[in-house]
Amino acid sequence: MIRVVLADDQELVRSGFTMILDAQPDIEVVAEAGDGAAAIAAVRENDPDVVLLDIRMPGMDGIEAAKAVCAETRARAIMLTTFDQDDYVYDALYAGASGFLLKDVRRDDLVHAVRVVAAGESLLAPAVTRRLISDITRNRPRSGNTPSDRLTVLTERERETLRLLGRGLSNAEIAAAMVVSEHTVKTHVSNVLSKLGLRDRVQAVIAAYETRLIEPS
Repeated sequence: MIRVVLADDQELVRSGFTMILDAQPDIEVVAEAGDGAAAIAAVRENDPDVVLLDIRMPGMDGIEAAKAVCAETRARAIMLTTFDQDDYVYDALYAGASGFLLKDVRRDDLVHAVRVVAAGESLLAPAVTRRLISDITRNRPRSGNTPSDRLTVLTERERETLRLLGRGLSNAEIAAAMVVSEHTVKTHVSNVLSKLGLRDRVQAVIAAYETRLIEPS
């Protein structure tokens, strides 16, 4: 059973999303919250697999809540907003979030997002990832890191895996490009995430651009 905490300052949004998720045989909303601080408390008390966080909430907003949740618990965060500006996506991903949804998301897409993130994957599709990361890295200042000072912990195969991740390729596509099995690719991906201290594939994509392993086109 996938355990979910849902945080949004609008009660109607909370109740609507709760009804959708609780109707699934494999998902249970274990707690609701109306602000960031209450969301953090609910996550600590209920130990969910996934927390859905509205970005704009009174008091502590969803971005700050995501930072605490992702740093201190095992819960994986999906951000909710009525706004789709790149800044919100960028800040949410850097807070540690594994996904980003607009509040007008379709019922099936909401359910799919929770399942995907609970399974340890990121929410963004490859094409969206490529466009998003290219845009935000082009418009944001560089961190100053280069491949030589951050990626030296990776083997050549792992570095190539990260480069292909940065291009938004799936495991099957990476396997074809590297002429290896998908099982081998999964091992490489796991090693990349572990060695670089990354939570998921979305953060791996960001790392590929930040370290200049890939340059925005």
